Amino acid sequence: MGYGDDLLITSLAAKIKKKYPDRQIIIGNKKKNYASHSPIYENNPNIADCRNLNNKKPIHLLDYHEANRPYIDYKRSTPNNYVWRNFRPIPGEIYFSDQEKKEANKIISEAKTFWVENHNREFLSIIFIETSSTKINDTQFSIKHKNKDWGIQNWTNLINKLKNDYLIIQSSHNETKNIDGIFIPQKTDFRIACALLNEVDFYVGPEGGFGHVAAALNKKAVLYFGGWISPDVIGYDFHENLYYEDKQSPCGVKLKLCEHCSKAREKISVDLFLKHIYKISSS
Repeated sequence: MGYGDDLLITSLAAKIKKKYPDRQIIIGNKKKNYASHSPIYENNPNIADCRNLNNKKPIHLLDYHEANRPYIDYKRSTPNNYVWRNFRPIPGEIYFSDQEKKEANKIISEAKTFWVENHNREFLSIIFIETSSTKINDTQFSIKHKNKDWGIQNWTNLINKLKNDYLIIQSSHNETKNIDGIFIPQKTDFRIACALLNEVDFYVGPEGGFGHVAAALNKKAVLYFGGWISPDVIGYDFHENLYYEDKQSPCGVKLKLCEHCSKAREKISVDLFLKHIYKISSS
């Protein structure tokens, strides 16, 4: 739970700000002294910077934080697994600065140069891809993200089938896996990566933060859901959501490696991913 969760609340903040324009909208929990200011909220005219409030204006607190997500049924959840509520997200909002747009366009230009140097024909589309969560080896969240993961071999096999026809730009962070034939920019922060996603044709990756960004930017996407959480809970209808239909799905297992999630990795094949990528590429 991270930037994707932060993005989920921005649509509600916009609705409240429209109704109460004089209020300072804050995201967080009063007991925790409000929230830290997420990078997702930068430049957002509907959300106040909790580090720099105007004491003369009223505050409107949205009680939304890591222990209060609308898609989790906390009463039925256990220490080992989440149980999900009926919930459908509304695409959020993200606002880029001129400098962020400029940096994103610079990366696009570098990626096109990379393509020309390695191919003698035009690419079909530009794909922004994520192959590994930034939290895959995190002390607290690694098991959950390993259960959600499609696996680097699957991603490598997929990319090998795409890289001669599509210009693929990969997210760049500490857990990025280098795969031949795709463009990986110098390490970028999340906002620059989002601005970059805004300049491509579509997104391919796991369910998570970038999937919500793609929705906010009205971008097509093919997303790996596996069997951990259902697209009926957290997905968008205009995305291609690859889900493992099984009696144990969605399992929400977070404290142990899950055999059911391992089966999901096997059942959701590279060919299935390709089918959905070709579908949105041609539409």
